[in-house]
Amino acid sequence: MHYDLRLRPEQPATPAPDAFAVHRREVAPSEGRDGLSIAFVREGAGYPVVLLHGWPETKRIWWRNIGALAEAGYEVIAPDLRGFGDSDLSDADVYDLAAWSRDTYLLVHDVLGHARCAVVAGDLGGAVAVDLLHRYPGFVEKLVYFNTVPPFVFDDFVAAGIDVASIRSIGDGPTADYRRLQGATPDALAAELDTEDKRRRHVAGMYGHRLWASPGTFTAADVDFMTEPFATEDRMRASWACYQLQYGRPMSEPPILDRKVDVPTLILYGMDDQAIGPDFLHTCEVAFTNRAGPVVVPGAGHFLQWERADVLNPLVTAFFGDLRVRFAR
Repeated sequence: MHYDLRLRPEQPATPAPDAFAVHRREVAPSEGRDGLSIAFVREGAGYPVVLLHGWPETKRIWWRNIGALAEAGYEVIAPDLRGFGDSDLSDADVYDLAAWSRDTYLLVHDVLGHARCAVVAGDLGGAVAVDLLHRYPGFVEKLVYFNTVPPFVFDDFVAAGIDVASIRSIGDGPTADYRRLQGATPDALAAELDTEDKRRRHVAGMYGHRLWASPGTFTAADVDFMTEPFATEDRMRASWACYQLQYGRPMSEPPILDRKVDVPTLILYGMDDQAIGPDFLHTCEVAFTNRAGPVVVPGAGHFLQWERADVLNPLVTAFFGDLRVRFAR
């Protein structure tokens, strides 16, 4: 099927950079671990919906979604993961899936007082969401999941006839040298990216020539907005930690990704993504036992929530609708 990008509907207007107030709360440290301040946007009232960003993203990637979901009757919580955006860097240099998952739980559950929530997540945020729902059973009631890695249920994939070798190499295409550079040789890469302009141009490539996004879905102003949080070396290096985990970076705890997901999940896939391939569809059909979809979204790539906000916003509103109605009673 060919989707004519020239006919893609106009997307919702992007709110101004300062459209949403940014809050900060310290998440209580567990014994032997560091506590730090998490920055987040919190808009609306109603059932809590948590938006988890990926790399190279911050809470800003949700700017076209926050207002629409708040108007639909949800309390929208969009945090910056530790080390990203306006959240604190870790003094102990702890950046891993378990840490990001714990931070999210402590913020939403302990600080903001929600016993349960729904989650929308892509890329790194998707892996955090899977750990979150396993680490804290019952906390995540529903999930919307797109353009990320599947749960690591490799035996089930093999039994379903899926080529596991191709899954393990997702994203290792012709423009994926960044994975090795950021993961295995971050010092050398940081030395090359020795100015703010160079660092921002490196991140901008993911929105442009590396073909993560559908052509034309990010303007120059959009890219400037998305890359600004990665301008400093310490922020850039912290963001690379998720890739270093594949190269032996120590973890506070192993992530819980090696089991199927029973939580009701809507699976979406931006079909133009050159970072996460179409094997994502087959693996999710196996790994998620209570799923709606996969729904393939044309005119979108990796950053589906921004590129096709006109599709994601009503789908999320509808999929979480029963939770919203129950909460309102």
